[in-house]
Amino acid sequence: MSEPSFTLVQLRYFEAAARHLSMTAASKELMVSQSAVSTAIAQLEKEMGVQFLLRHHARGLSLTTAGEEFYKRVLDFLAHGAELVETARQSGTDLVGTLTVGCFTTLAPFRLPSLLAEFEARHPRVHVSLREGEHKALKTALRAGETELAMLYGYDLDDDIDREVVGTAAPYALVSEDHRLARRKSRKVSLQDLADEPMVLLDLPHSREYLQSILSDAGVAPRIRHRTSGYETVRALVASGHGFALLNQRPPNDTTYAGASVVPLALTDDVPSLEIVLATMRGVRLTRRAQEFRELCRAMYSR
Repeated sequence: MSEPSFTLVQLRYFEAAARHLSMTAASKELMVSQSAVSTAIAQLEKEMGVQFLLRHHARGLSLTTAGEEFYKRVLDFLAHGAELVETARQSGTDLVGTLTVGCFTTLAPFRLPSLLAEFEARHPRVHVSLREGEHKALKTALRAGETELAMLYGYDLDDDIDREVVGTAAPYALVSEDHRLARRKSRKVSLQDLADEPMVLLDLPHSREYLQSILSDAGVAPRIRHRTSGYETVRALVASGHGFALLNQRPPNDTTYAGASVVPLALTDDVPSLEIVLATMRGVRLTRRAQEFRELCRAMYSR
């Protein structure tokens, strides 16, 4: 049987909630959302297989018997943890341990390989654990303390999440190699040029709304022929002549997995780029491992 796994963030959130007997008071002290505190504690209880807090509709929280005992031990654990941090800071400069990093699914293959290679070269004793997922799942992981930081797009981020822009991704159009627009020497196109064309839509939460809004803002009502959550599937369908697509990330090679080619076209319309951000929980002190990862992101991408 595996040992329970928990994070310091979860313990800190539990300690504050147990001390105040209130999720609201704990969230105010920690400067995070109430849902962040609630999610972290729920994950902690699930991992331990024990209920520590009873939620009452009208009078806040109360500790179970197991919760009272656990609270005492958490106080001791956090006190020793602070001492351990100071000891670590005063000894050597080598980083050790595990760093869990989240990344949005369509960003991961473009941003992570070179970033991880450089980070691991600098800090060979740190094991980086990856958590790839959609926007909502990554926010949940941050709030539960399951990841220290996450790279994602800068939309729909609540006030309890800090974000730092580490890059931008401009949208572009994608057509097949034999498409009429692919023959343009300028390799540029306006959104109105695509008005009567069928579209292959990258059907991911938030991504689909963003891509469709680009067209609607230009007065174009897209005729969606296919929807897919697979980035490479979009490219393959476009290459086979099923329609055009709008995307943000561009591979260095225009050949699809199936062997056919696509042609990227720059947009002449004034369309804002998507921000790529490194997100962390507000009020949570990052480990030195996470701080070094953030500094590397700044050095490699914030140019």
